[in-house]
Formats: sequence, structure tokens, C-alpha cells
Amino acid sequence: MVGRATEAARVTGVLEALAAGQGMVVEIAGDPGIGKTGLLGLLASRAAATGARVLRAHAVRDTKIPYQVFRDAWDGHAACGPGGNRAPGLPPFPAPPSPAPAHSDFQVGTEVRSALGQWASARGGVLVLDDLHHCGRQSAALAAQLVRTPVPGPFVLALAHRPRQTGSLLLEALEHGVHAGAVLRVEPDSLDVGEVAALLDHWRANGSAATERSPHASLPVQESISWDGSWEHLGPETYAEQLHAASGGNPRNLRILAAAGWHPDNWPERPGVNPDGLLREASALTAELNALSPDATTAVGVAAVLGDPFLAGDVAEVSGLGLERTLGALGELARGDLIRPSHWGGRFAFRHLVLGHVALEHANPSLRLTARRRALDLLTERRAPAAARARHAEHLLGADGDAALQVLIEGATEAATETPATAARWFRLALDTLPCGERISASRANLALDCCRALTAAGRLREARTLAHDVLGHRFDLPDELRLKAYAVCGDVERLLGRYQEADAVVHAALELLPHPLPEPMPDAPGRLILAYGQVQVWRGTYGRARALVREAARTAGEADQAWGTAVRVLAAFGETYLGDLAKAAPEVTRCARLVDSLPDTVAADMPETLALLGCAEMYLERFVDSYRHLSRGLEATSGGSQKHVLMNQLMGLSILDQWTGRLEDARRRAREAEMLARALGADDGEGLAMTMRAAALIWTRGRRDTAGLVALAQKGVRKTSRGTGWWASSAVGLLAHTQFVGGDPAGCLRTLLEKGGGDELRLVQPPFRPSLLGMLSTAALRCGDTRAARRWAQAAEAAAQQLELPIQLEYVRRSRAALHATDGEHDAVAELFHRSAEGFRRAGMPVQQAWTLVTGARSAQTAQGQDAALTWLDSALEVSLGCGALRIREEAARVRAQVQATRESTVPGASATDQEAPDLLTTREREIAELAAAGKRSREIADQLFVSTRTVETHLSRIYRKLGISSRTALYRALQRMPDADNR
Repeated sequence: MVGRATEAARVTGVLEALAAGQGMVVEIAGDPGIGKTGLLGLLASRAAATGARVLRAHAVRDTKIPYQVFRDAWDGHAACGPGGNRAPGLPPFPAPPSPAPAHSDFQVGTEVRSALGQWASARGGVLVLDDLHHCGRQSAALAAQLVRTPVPGPFVLALAHRPRQTGSLLLEALEHGVHAGAVLRVEPDSLDVGEVAALLDHWRANGSAATERSPHASLPVQESISWDGSWEHLGPETYAEQLHAASGGNPRNLRILAAAGWHPDNWPERPGVNPDGLLREASALTAELNALSPDATTAVGVAAVLGDPFLAGDVAEVSGLGLERTLGALGELARGDLIRPSHWGGRFAFRHLVLGHVALEHANPSLRLTARRRALDLLTERRAPAAARARHAEHLLGADGDAALQVLIEGATEAATETPATAARWFRLALDTLPCGERISASRANLALDCCRALTAAGRLREARTLAHDVLGHRFDLPDELRLKAYAVCGDVERLLGRYQEADAVVHAALELLPHPLPEPMPDAPGRLILAYGQVQVWRGTYGRARALVREAARTAGEADQAWGTAVRVLAAFGETYLGDLAKAAPEVTRCARLVDSLPDTVAADMPETLALLGCAEMYLERFVDSYRHLSRGLEATSGGSQKHVLMNQLMGLSILDQWTGRLEDARRRAREAEMLARALGADDGEGLAMTMRAAALIWTRGRRDTAGLVALAQKGVRKTSRGTGWWASSAVGLLAHTQFVGGDPAGCLRTLLEKGGGDELRLVQPPFRPSLLGMLSTAALRCGDTRAARRWAQAAEAAAQQLELPIQLEYVRRSRAALHATDGEHDAVAELFHRSAEGFRRAGMPVQQAWTLVTGARSAQTAQGQDAALTWLDSALEVSLGCGALRIREEAARVRAQVQATRESTVPGASATDQEAPDLLTTREREIAELAAAGKRSREIADQLFVSTRTVETHLSRIYRKLGISSRTALYRALQRMPDADNR
């Protein structure tokens, strides 16, 4: 009874009242399949377990037996009380007098009421009546009488019905009883997403559990479900959300779709891949369809062929029934709640899409074929879109020949963007219909390549690769333009499968076919090949090889209104950003954003990969708002199962943005979705990078005890990515180093960056992120005690940041410089640097880094500004971390707070140096500067020797004088003589 805890509790309350001698009427009302029968069964079984007498029956449609449902219960055909199948203690069911007077129903009701009261008086009784919307007039009148004048004593009358189909007499009695407090109404709600997920988990884990058997199915629903992982790329949460939306949260619909092998890519056009499982689990619905009149049977089959919503006139024309008979049939279907009128346009729709699919599969095959042909003719006359006509044409290929084939190809081309799985199926059907020969025709090659693109967009990359290589095997039979298209399509598929060497080889082999110089305007095929070549080099991390060619193609594209032209311009801008040439990249990214923003949604939907590249370029340039906008727009374009490989990239881009901007739970969720999507696609690089992204997000939201597991997750992700200079590997390495550093393993961070990031200069990491990673190297080295290396990497980080002039990268470098100065004891300057860095992160909308900076700098704030200042910093960090769920920062803040509160001021105001313990007065850096100054070195000479500024030296000297209670360098020499030697401290 998943999702029925509230209703089960109310059933328990009814039985507790029954045990106390109190009876009541219980009404269970709701749509078909919502779980009414299950609740009645729960009530009956629990009542029987308490020792109460229980009678059960369900109403039969169109029966001629008077009081059928009561007679069945009375005669014990469905009795579940103790003592066998007969219901003990009941007299024979009262018979109405003959000839029956007008008040005979009332007289029967009085006798039934009296008999039930006596029968239940001993230990309580329960009468359970199901499907009362089917009962005849006399049964409805008797039920209404028992509702209005309940049986006295410990007796429960439990009724289940569908309000839309129940007669007015019983409905009125129940409504009056509810308002009077005499009827307890229970209306089961639809299952929510969490409850759907719980059912799916249960079915998956307990494939043969009898508790989930459908009462109408010959096999458990679980045995019909294929748990082959074909949907797992969505993740259990997302899959449950989508299946919940498809089923409406109705338990029966959910079971039917699960048994049909439902997949979101095919919905709502198809319910699944297993029509036998669909019909087996939908036996209750097919029973309703079997009870229809011949005209209604024809009308419901034609309506299922037409699809929701449908017009009465269309059903009349396609069915051949004529309008009058059709309206009569539709009236019958509406009274049975199989169809419902729409809110506009005089249209009708099935009660639920699931019912429409069941009706279609249940319809006579000859009726379906005839209806398909007539529906196609009707839509052709109306000049309907090709995709709408292709829905019927695919079923007529063997009957209508070339006409259906042409419609199917047109429909596949039209559907390729929004429903690529459907388009791929139609292209495949067309290819199977066309004749084959030793030489491939241009038309067949074009069709096969279009099918490849649809398969690629649907995420079926291996199928696409096989088909692309089949075409490429006939490349010498093709004209140059079609050969270029074949190379481009094949190169794209190889790239998406992570086979970068093969992708490079395939595309490179076609470069000699390009015209030189590139023509203006450039044809579509050469442009798409150059686009494929540039993308291969981007993911390989060798974009410099394609840079000149891509830039030339972008120049020839100009402002041309071609999808590839916009895409190659965006690729050129992204490439400059990726290489770190931001002076060229920034204005071009701005122009590309303006160009893309001007495109209508229908055009933008054709280029989700372009939106992803543009969003990533803006991310590199720290334009987070624009990046969110374009990545989100691309995400919308890839809904409905299209462009799964692009969806993976968009999810990862949004995950990183979410992490940077403090949406840590969203970052984790998106990374998880991208990881499972990549796994389903067979894209190891994408899966590995998504793993490291998830670990990098979780390192903030989990405590220290989870560190080892998260570092292991990130390491596994790095191992998944291709080795070398590729985009995936370099991104994953940076995220692993971040996870190790935040997790408290600076030595591991150093090893990762130096071994996998390209040595001291981090040559293999992406230039836009190089300053922050060099800064992390500096701080990690500092924590490992290597001050010299820390200084070297800090200077390299500053040089890289100044070259890029990216504000956020400058803040990362400023923070690493502050950490370096802190070891020198320059706490006034250090506190200022940490404060400025935290403010910079705050202005950039990066709360996690803001809070981390405040915690890191709190001890320096204490030394420079006092304990209250340090506690204020920690309070601010705590407040910010609570807002983004950063448990790691809260734990670190608590640790630092304990240190701050346990530390007394190093000096006591008014005390001289001789009153204090000398070794506690000066830091290592202060002692070093003091000794050089006492030896006669000038401030400038000290600064040059220690690689610091003159101002830093003067600041240190002022602090030294204050600590030692002196005012001159002469006194400094004497004070140092009184202090113990540093080596003996």
C-alpha cells in the first residue's frame, strides 16, 4: 500500500471504532485504477483479523438480477469471515412480494437492515461492496437506503465507486451523509513522485514479490518490466519524475506503463516496447472495452488511431459510421468515462493517454489498418505537417507503397529535432523499404546519414557509428559534397564515443576535399566538416591545430543565416577562450551571444551544441548570468530525448556553475544525471568528468568523515577520462586536486597537479583556470612546508592572472598570496588581502569561496585586529555556509573558532619586553627581519633579500618595536641579545 499511509490510518480508525461497538458508512471514491479495491481489501482483511464477520462482493455491469451485489455478498460467494464460504447468522435474502408494490424496495431494505444488524451484533460485521457505479437500479436504491439509515450497532458498510459513473440516487445519499457526518469519505490521492520512486525500487529489488501482483494480471507486473538499464541514464529521481508525469500518479497506469517497458524517449507516441505486457496488465481496461456496443467499439478504435484530442467529425469520417451513429457511440464512451470532452474546440480525449494506447493495441488489426489509411488521406487533404501524417504512413508501407514511403521520409526529417528516436525509427523503416545494390545511390546515402544524425541525437551512438561506417565504405561512389557529409557525420559519432584518434583520422582524411581558398559564401557540407574538425580538436585539447581553419570558416560564414555558420563562429570564439586569448575571445563571444539571442526558439533548438559551447565560453570569461542563460536554453532544446550527448555537456556546465554560485545540491544532482547519461551513451570521458564534478560538489556538503570516499570517487573519475591533453582529462584533474585540497590532503593535491597537470607550469590545464590552480599549488606547497616552491608558484599565478585579467581568477590568486604572507607574520596585510578576496567572491556571487576565505583568514584577522574581528569573520562564514549547505565550511569554522577562543593575546598592554616570554613574541619571519635590521641592513636591502616589498619590511619592524617595547634599531640589537637563540627554542 505504497502512498496510502493516510488512508490506511483512517481504515484503522474505522476498525478501532468497530471494536468499541460503533458502526459507520465508509465511502471510497476515485478514478479508475487509483487504488479503491486495494483499500477495500485492506479494510476486509484487517477486520477479519480482528474476528469481525466480513462479507464482500462487487457489482456486475448490466446485470438483470435484482439486488445482485447484495445477493452475492449475502449468499457468501465472496465471504471472507471465519467458518468457510457461507456467511453464518444470516437468513435468506428477503424476496420482494409478488406482485411488487411501489414500496417494495423500501420493504426489502428494511428487512436487509434488520438482518445485518442482528448478524453483526455478536462480534461486529463489515459489508464490503466494490464497483457500485456498475450496480443496477435496485442495488443502488438499497445502498442509498442503508447510507441514509445506517445499520445500528457494530456494523461497517464500505462502498467503493467511481463518482463520474455512479447514479444520482446513490451520489445524493452519499453527499448528504458526508455533510451530516454519517459517512466517512476516503478519496485516495494520486501517488507523488517519491511514492512512484518507492514502487519502482520495490519492483526492481523484488521482481517476484506476490504483494505487488495485479489482481487482473496473469503474471506479476515485475516480471514484465525489463530492468536492462536502458533508462538509468536519467537517474532514479528523474525517471520517477517522468514516469509519474506519464502515469498521472495513478497506480494502475503506473503498472501498465511499467509492464509495457515504458521509456521517456518514446512517450507519448508509444507506451513502451512490450505490447503484450501492456495488454496483460491492462486486462481490467480491456474488459471495459469488450463490454462496448459494436458502434462504440469501432469509434474507440478509430479515436485511438487518431490520437488525443480528436473531433467527432473526424471519427465519423474515418470510421464510416456517419455523424449520428458516431455521436451515439461517443455518448456511450463518455457515460463509461472512457473519453471526456476537452475544455475547448469541441474535441474529446481519452480519460488518460494510457487508456488510449490500450484501446489502440486492443483494436482489431483490420480496423486499425483501414483507419490509418483514411486518417492519412484526411490529413493530406488538410495539408497537415509531415510528422503528423508519418504516424499513419509508417503502418502503411506494405500497403500504400511509394506514397507512404515519401510521407515517412518527410516526417522523419521534420521530427529529427524534437523527437529524434521517432525520426530514427522512420528513417530505418524507409531504408529497409528502399532497394539495395552493390553501389550505394546518393538518395540512399543521404537517407542513411540523416538516420545517423537522428540516432546520434537519440543517444544511440553505436548504431549510428555502424551505419556511418557502412556509408563511408562506399565513399568513392559518392559525389564530393555527399562524401564530405559522410566524413563529418562519422567524425562526429567517433568523437562523441570518445574515440578521438579515430575521429581525428576520419575528419582529417576529408580536409583535402575542401576547396582552397574557402569560397564565400561557403556551402553547407564543407562548413559542417570544418565544424566537426574543430570540435574534435577542442575535445582532444589540440585546438591550436584547427584554429586557423576554423577562423577562416568563421570569416567566410559572416552573418549568413546558416546553422553551421553560427555554430562555427561560436566554435571560433570558444576556441580563443579555451586557448586563453581573451583579448580576441571576449568581443567575439559578445557578438556571438547577440547573434544567438536573436534566433527564434525553433532555430535555436537545432543547435543545442552551439548553445553549450557558447555557455562554456561565457563561463570561462566569468559571465555567469549569460552562461546560465545559454546553457539553460540549450537544456530546454534537448528535452524530449533529443541530443543526449549535448544534454550531458549542458548538465555538466550547469553543475559547475551551480557549484561556484553556491547551489551545491543542484550541482550534485546535475552531475549525477550527467554521469548516468554518459554511462548509458558509453562516453567514458563524460562519465569520468561528471564523477569528479559530483565529488567536488559533495566535498563541501559532506563532513570530514566522508573525505576518503569522495577523494576515491574523484580519483575513479580521473581514471575514466582519456589520458593526455584532452578537455575532459584536464578538467577532471583540476577537480580532483580541488577535492584533495579541500579535504585536507595538500600533498595529494600537489601530486595530482604536478603529475597529471603538466608539471610546474601546469601546461595541460585550461589557461582560463590556470591562475587559480597555480594559486592552489602555492598554498598546498605552503601547507607541506615548502615555502620556496610556494613563492615560486604564487608569482606564476599572479603573472597568469594579470595576463588574463579575469576578476575571479585574481581573487583566487589574492587568497593564495594572503596565505603565503601569513607564514611571514604580515598579518595586517594578510587580513586585508583575505578581506578583499572574500569581498570579491561575494560580489561575484560565489558564497562558498567567500565563506571559505573568511574561515581561512580568521586567524590572521585575530592577530591583526583582535579576537572580536576573527569571531565576526567566522560568524559571517557560518551564515553564508548555512545558506548553501556547506557542512565542510561549518565544521572548519567551528574548529577555527575553538582555536580563536582558546588563544590569549600574545602581548599584555603596558607590559615591557622583559615581562614577557621572548620566544612567544616574534614569529619566524619577524625574527628574521629583526636580525637583519639589527645587523645594520636598510629596509630596502632586507626587502630584496627576502623577496618582499619595502612596505612589508616597515610594517614588520613597527610590529616588532611594539612587541618588544622599543623605539629604535639600536634598542633592537640589545633586545635580541636578551632573547634565547632561535635554534635552542
